[in-house]
Amino acid sequence: MNFNIIYPGAFSTLEVTLDEGESIKAESGAMITMSDTVDVDSKMEKGLLGGLTRKFLTGETLFFQSLKAARGAGNVLMASAYPGEIKILDLDGSEEYMLQKDGFLAAEESIDIATKAQNLTKGLFSGEGFFVMRVSGEGKIAISTYGGIHKISLAPGETRIIDNSHMVAWSANANYKIEKASKGWVSSFTSGEGLVCRFQGPGDVYIQTRNSPGFGSWVRQFIPTR
Repeated sequence: MNFNIIYPGAFSTLEVTLDEGESIKAESGAMITMSDTVDVDSKMEKGLLGGLTRKFLTGETLFFQSLKAARGAGNVLMASAYPGEIKILDLDGSEEYMLQKDGFLAAEESIDIATKAQNLTKGLFSGEGFFVMRVSGEGKIAISTYGGIHKISLAPGETRIIDNSHMVAWSANANYKIEKASKGWVSSFTSGEGLVCRFQGPGDVYIQTRNSPGFGSWVRQFIPTR
């Protein structure tokens, strides 16, 4: 099985090449085109309870796509619904990642996807909600987002402040807390930043260069209102 990104940049597309018998799971609606040797089906990760949990707690779709090279080798092209970059993570089984709710695109079947609850403060103010997706296991996973994806690798004890609307994925062992962007509440919000996330290593954090709420606010100013 091979994961490859074509058209890198704003309109990234994921190409997955499958040997006969191999299969992947993907976000519902992600498939653009596939070989006629590939069958597409729907599945609930971790059964009905897991699907319902993901749907109602993280806002993700109830079903994943299951794409299997059933009658010989084949390939599949996939993309997210919005313009932005795709990044491939190669998990070796030694660590877990947390994903923001729209971050998952596709993964090998060996990757486990579950829902994890955040504490009250993170749930209210991190911008990610009370529940995020937790991915673990050994294999490749493709994440996608609005804008470009930038990786920050934190050494043990190293800290980094990240705007809470730009988080895409982060190592489970990279701890973070919510705090004001500036020393005072007034300056924090008048600066346009408000609350931020202070991450502490070791671990990797993947951030997006744009955020959809900001884009939505920019678009709304051009929509005529009565």
